[in-house]
Amino acid sequence: MAKKFQSLPRLVQFLLLLIPVVNWITEIIVRVSAVIEKADLRNICGLILAIFVGFVFGWVDLIWVLLFKHLILCKA
Repeated sequence: MAKKFQSLPRLVQFLLLLIPVVNWITEIIVRVSAVIEKADLRNICGLILAIFVGFVFGWVDLIWVLLFKHLILCKA
């Protein structure tokens, strides 16, 4: 799922991360799939931050996706 999210057009990624509740759910799903695919420290830290500081971390991810086309602390 993480690779599919990264392959989406930036506009779709932006829209998914712009809506607050959809943002948090999208982040959790993408991060869990990244941890399942590649369980390294960066992906695990990103998942923990997304769970506990979800909405604030989501706005940071919105800007990060616009700049680098992937979620912060999430490499698949």
